[in-house]
Amino acid sequence: MSIQRLHSNPRLSGAVTFADLVFLSGQVPGASTDIAGQTREVLEKIDALLAEAGSDKHHLLSATLYLKDIQADFGAMNEVWAAWLPAGQAPARTTLQAALARPQILVEISVIAARRASALNPNGE
Repeated sequence: MSIQRLHSNPRLSGAVTFADLVFLSGQVPGASTDIAGQTREVLEKIDALLAEAGSDKHHLLSATLYLKDIQADFGAMNEVWAAWLPAGQAPARTTLQAALARPQILVEISVIAARRASALNPNGE
């Protein structure tokens, strides 16, 4: 089975596929300054990377969410997250507070998903 790396640089790959699994690196927001806007931006990035890797949010297995200030931002982030998830498709999830890479980043999310069957070749790769 081969490993495919998408959007790689010397430090990381935006996504890695192996067999029927997709691993996304932590996605961070762009221009938004509030937690709801940042969460929406991150989820849009996740949607795009999953699609490129042959998956989507219906195939999420696990998610790790990092918040700069869990006490201040958990509720608003969770509202956006819950609206984005398809009904009945919630992944295993961990949410924690963390010092993030830049001071303006309020949320970072990484996910693991299964690839859609249509994205796999006959050899399962």
